[in-house]
Order: sequence, then C-alpha cells, then structure tokens
Amino acid sequence: MINPAHLDLFRAVMRHGGMTRAAAALGVGQPHVSRAMAQLEAETGLSLFVRGHGSARPTPEGEAFAREVERSYAGLDHLRHAARQIRELGTGPLRIACQPSLASRLLPRAIRRLAAEHPGARVAVHVPSPDTIWAWAASGQCDLGLARPRSGHAGVTAERFLTVDAVCAVPRRHRLARRPAIAAEDLAGETLIAGGPGLFQEAVEARFAEAGCVPRFPLMAQYTAARCGLVAEGLGLAIVDPVPAGELTGLPIVLRPFRPALSIETLLVRPAGRPPGRLAERLVELLRLERDALVSGRSIAPA
Repeated sequence: MINPAHLDLFRAVMRHGGMTRAAAALGVGQPHVSRAMAQLEAETGLSLFVRGHGSARPTPEGEAFAREVERSYAGLDHLRHAARQIRELGTGPLRIACQPSLASRLLPRAIRRLAAEHPGARVAVHVPSPDTIWAWAASGQCDLGLARPRSGHAGVTAERFLTVDAVCAVPRRHRLARRPAIAAEDLAGETLIAGGPGLFQEAVEARFAEAGCVPRFPLMAQYTAARCGLVAEGLGLAIVDPVPAGELTGLPIVLRPFRPALSIETLLVRPAGRPPGRLAERLVELLRLERDALVSGRSIAPA
C-alpha cells in the first residue's frame, strides 16, 4: 500500500525540481525526503529518479507516475471543492415559497444581501397560494415559506414573522380621503372591492357585521395590487395589506387605518424534522433584518 505522505513528498520533489529544494521548501531535512522517495519506489516497484552528484532527475517512469498522481490529486481537489460548496451553499437551489405581499420587496432585499455574502448561491423563488406554501413546506418541496396562517398541515414548523394592521385604500379625491382613520360604518353604502375567498375576506366581513353594516362587494380581486388598481380607477374602496399597498406609490390613492383594527399575520414556515442548511438559516436572519427595517419605518408590529 502506498503511503499518502510519500505521495505528498513526491509531488513536492517534482514541483520544486529536486529533493534538496523540496526539503528546503517544506522545512524538513533532505535525508527525510530521500528516504521517503526510496520507500515510495519500493511501494510502487518503479524507479522514479536517477540519482547522482547530489541531484535527482525523474525517470520516464517517474514522469508517467507523476502524471497519474496529479490526476488523482485533481480528483481529491474536486472533492474538497464539492465539500466546501455543499457546506457553504447547500445541496441545491434554496427554494423559497412566498406570499405576494412580501415577494416584491422584502424578500428580494434579503436575497440581495445573501447573494452579496455567497456569490455562488442559487435561489429559487415561488409565489403560490398560501395553501400551496403550507403543502410544500409539509412535503419538503420548499426550504422556507412566508405565508398566511393555515390549519391542518402536519410536518411543518411555524413561527410568527410579521403582523400588520389592514388599511383602507381610497381614491385621492374621495370624501373619506381626508379622514385620519376609516371605520366600518363610514363605508356603509360605499362600493367595495373584496379580496379573494379566504380568512382575510371573512375577517373583513365580520368587522362590518360587528358594526351592524351590510357591505356591498360587486367587485373582487385576489391580490392587494389589483384591488388598489381598481380603487385608483374610481371603482370602489378596498381593505388591504399596507405592505404591498404602500409600495404602489404611483397610484392616485391614499391609505388610511381601518377601524376596528384588523390584524394581518404572516408566518415563517419550514419542513419539520429536517435541520435547515446554513444558507437557509442565513436567509432567515436577513429576512428578520429586513422585517425589522420595515417595522421601524412603518410602525408595524414585528410579530
């Protein structure tokens, strides 16, 4: 069996052009290198060097053997590189499933910071429905999810990430645009734009029921951006998430707090029973930093 230490010394001799130079470069005695090369010749059954007058030149066999050694070490270098890549960047793309409200700004900013720290990182972002995000987290199809609360999903760990209070989107010239806040009863008789079927729209309608109002929802749009676009066209008013609505600065609308307060919660979800990779853990840290920056600038509860 070939001693790996002898191969390391052999490479040094070939690289430095002699045993004396190799010994000096490595900080060891020349006799030590000479003995190791003699042992390597015995281990391989090859005459690797022509010795004479204090020098050692590689034989044709030695040069051929050196080429094979370098091929082997190239494979080892590849394995070391692969191990470092796996350690630092994970086994594949970091898969993130995110609800639309955080997918346009908060998440991209966190990913930008991650890419600056890990230039080789691969990240895949998906923006499916909340139920799909929970299902993907439960089945391990995504590493991280940012989603509205859902029940009935096993195999998922969830933590509160962000809580905001809903706002009312109003055309800039509307009579209610001057109000500091808009209550459910203020919207009696107004044309309203509903959100998609789900917990949020149910909560909105419950607020009207508590106020003794019967809202009119002739229009429906699933996402905040679409509802705000309809508001901008004068087609009605809408109760929306302030985070994506606040990013629509080019629309002729104003946002006013909705009363009674209606909290909108976002959870950070992950597959249960599977330790997160380094990259995923770092992205979570960066997401929290971006969340905190958003909170400090908007008076939003961080969760």
